[in-house]
Amino acid sequence: MTTIKVDTQTVTGRLESWRHSVGHGGINSLPLPDRVVAGTAKLQPRLIRIFIQEFFSIYPGHDRFDWRRLDPYMDALARTGAKIIAAITIKPRVLYPEIDHGIWQPNDVHEWQVVIGELVRRYSVVKPIVTHWEVGNEIDIGEAGGSPYLIQDPQDYAEYYAMTIQPILEAFPQAKVGGPAMATMHSEPLPGFVKHCRQTNTQLDFLSWHLYHSDPGRHGYLTRIARLLAADSSPQPELMVTEWSKLPSAWNRDENSNSVEDRAFDPRRAAVTAASIIEMRQAGLDWSFYYHLWDQVCYGEDFTPNFSAAGVANMLHHWNEAPHRLGLFGVGEEVRPQYFVYLMLSRLGEKQVAASSNDVGVRVLAGRSPSGVSVMAVNHSLDEQRDRVVTLHFSNLPPGVKQLTVTRIDGEKRWNGAELELLPVEQRETYTQADYACQVWLPANSVAMVVLSNQ
Repeated sequence: MTTIKVDTQTVTGRLESWRHSVGHGGINSLPLPDRVVAGTAKLQPRLIRIFIQEFFSIYPGHDRFDWRRLDPYMDALARTGAKIIAAITIKPRVLYPEIDHGIWQPNDVHEWQVVIGELVRRYSVVKPIVTHWEVGNEIDIGEAGGSPYLIQDPQDYAEYYAMTIQPILEAFPQAKVGGPAMATMHSEPLPGFVKHCRQTNTQLDFLSWHLYHSDPGRHGYLTRIARLLAADSSPQPELMVTEWSKLPSAWNRDENSNSVEDRAFDPRRAAVTAASIIEMRQAGLDWSFYYHLWDQVCYGEDFTPNFSAAGVANMLHHWNEAPHRLGLFGVGEEVRPQYFVYLMLSRLGEKQVAASSNDVGVRVLAGRSPSGVSVMAVNHSLDEQRDRVVTLHFSNLPPGVKQLTVTRIDGEKRWNGAELELLPVEQRETYTQADYACQVWLPANSVAMVVLSNQ
């Protein structure tokens, strides 16, 4: 029998669930709609990761700035209550007249730095929205990652990084700067870049990479590798997965890969998300940003000015023909199961308490707040997909009357889509001694939250 033990008085640290947040963007310039803004605010994020792409056209000509597309985009993000980590992926044609993702050096470095300085001044100073600036996005794969830069040599990236962070820090000295937002952590330029920063004392506040993988353990493993890479750096950069998710079903053009709307509501997506967050927490990751917040349409004309024909076709395929459907919200603003993983996290409490499972197929995370104790349990295994009855044993509870509430993310869409709330599968008054046990049904690939509220 699967058993979870929760010691409600053994605090293992601050829970800080807000360190596991969401990312958005890179597809089009549409601001978040009001429903998505309100739904995101409900999750109480402190930091959201975005792209600032060339389709915002902030620098259409020499000495000309145009904020008309980016201002409403940034203002909508600000209404979520979060600050922003912004990946710089602009490539103004006046500074990069040739369409080639292998060209990273602008034709005028000083003018590039003026552009970056004005960008930072507007969104970190005039509009205090962006606190973290990430230099580039998936520069190891270029257009294949939706970015106009392919920079695989560590010295080249170090030069690009240095010339870009200089105006950032001049305009906003409190900024946190970092990168390189790698698509594949083990390749260059990441190791060489970290070494360069260490040897030259170049400011590197955070080290970032991406991972799309359906094995939750893989997310924890890469965190440990990143810690080894950054081990000799002083000060230690924060470790951030600025883009991650499960492996999308429609990763390529294989006719057998499935990208259908029904798959977007597969509870396995929520289970992989929750299990991966638990693995990243255990590995000591500082921040993660699930990709992404809102599924979107990709408009070809947004990318043709600075992407190759093949790059444009790739974007159109991945977001229009066989979309990944990864969003917490769909294109039509419909809520998806993963949203409720983050809602559960936001309600676990301020302090993490000791919790363990005797079943490798069930991961657990527990928290405590003045109102009671909460447990999130995830039934997900790569090897064995089976339903479970889980017995929860609570110890060191204050005796007395409590409210027991169980919610679950499974294949039944147990939520109110208008209110963005999970519907309880069980809710009852109970009485506990210092020790208390209850059972919950945990189907394969489901996530449950059990709350004992003080009355």
